[in-house]
Amino acid sequence: MNFLPGIWWSLPLVLIWATPPVTSSWWYMGAVGSSRVMCDNVPGLVSRQRQLCRRHPEAMLSIGRGVAAWTAECQHQFRRHRWDCNALERGQRLLGRVLLRSSRESAFVHAISSAGVVFAITRACSQGELKSCSCDPKKKGSTKDSKGHFDWGGCSDNIDYGIKFARAFVDAKERKGKDARALMNLHNNRAGRKAVKRFLKQECKCHGVSGSCTLRTCWLAMADFRKTGDYLWKKYNGAIQVVMNQDGTGFTVANKKFKKPTKNDLVYFESSPDYCIRDRDVGSLGTAGRVCNQTSRGMDSCEVMCCGRGYDTSRVSRMTKCECKFHWCCAVRCQDCLEVVDIHTCKAPKSAGWISRT
Repeated sequence: MNFLPGIWWSLPLVLIWATPPVTSSWWYMGAVGSSRVMCDNVPGLVSRQRQLCRRHPEAMLSIGRGVAAWTAECQHQFRRHRWDCNALERGQRLLGRVLLRSSRESAFVHAISSAGVVFAITRACSQGELKSCSCDPKKKGSTKDSKGHFDWGGCSDNIDYGIKFARAFVDAKERKGKDARALMNLHNNRAGRKAVKRFLKQECKCHGVSGSCTLRTCWLAMADFRKTGDYLWKKYNGAIQVVMNQDGTGFTVANKKFKKPTKNDLVYFESSPDYCIRDRDVGSLGTAGRVCNQTSRGMDSCEVMCCGRGYDTSRVSRMTKCECKFHWCCAVRCQDCLEVVDIHTCKAPKSAGWISRT
């Protein structure tokens, strides 16, 4: 099968130069001109990825949208946590440092980025944006479900092609390694791909008198990417710490009280740092200046978010919509009201500079 290679177009170009060489990979590819120049010059690609890149450059923009999808989803899921997946936006060379560790955060990023490739390529196939794929060719003819007979029609998302592409391109670098970290990344990449397919759903259109379902035309469609993100977030919270087995071919649980991980679970080797202070070596921006919730008891509470350092409170005024009324037909009209609110932000530690162990 001919696979469509994707390139991470949407990441800022600065990441190519700013990221430490040891962590360079296809995550940090940006728009640097023609496809040939980009494929040959971006560090971190293995030969298989460069081959795919040169062979199918038309997939680049689609994969760029996949980058936007997974980074936005990562930031949404971690928005109330000390590590908020925002290192990409703050001009810091930190994401690579996070990924150097075999932590739960690294496991989530591998899974959600792999899922982003599946989602982007599959969507591009259905929209006719790529030359090497189209709608799912297997969804033809008639069949039946619990509601009766129906005809396959419309354009079913070609999820199998998206998964095969993601496996060929994303896993290429990991397959060159035989160490424990490569096996961990491959496991989490696969969990991300499976998560997208998990939410493939059947949609139908009825044909008949007054909309009766005498005849139905159906197709398969991916759910919104948020469903995949929510699912992988639950897997992150239930991620299983593992160690390599004796023959080096797989995992066993680090704590025998826990179940053996399935193909859908996320796995990790190292415990996460607390991300309380600015520490380049672990990819932590710290939580100084982060907004916290004074009334929450969760991870976004001022006690947890600020790591016990306390917080500052400032009173700010902002315009909000209020006194909204429905007017027939069909509009909602609101007044502009001035609202005064208290904003709580975490205090900085006594030493607010970067920690460096070198």
